Amino acid sequence: MEEIIISKEELVAMFEDEQILDSGKGWIMDEKEVEIIALHEIDPKFLQDITNAKFYKIIVKGKK
Repeated sequence: MEEIIISKEELVAMFEDEQILDSGKGWIMDEKEVEIIALHEIDPKFLQDITNAKFYKIIVKGKK
């Protein structure tokens, strides 16, 4: 998995189905630590709530 883009609803479902786990130190997916990035349609400096994006990008940490 390089990176995937998913909707907010899909992200919530992945947590509910335990496809993504919160280890307390980070998020784990497929036994790898991942980073979840909110993708907003407006300039981030104007945002108040970072959890209110329509889409999110999931990437494996440490990979570029």
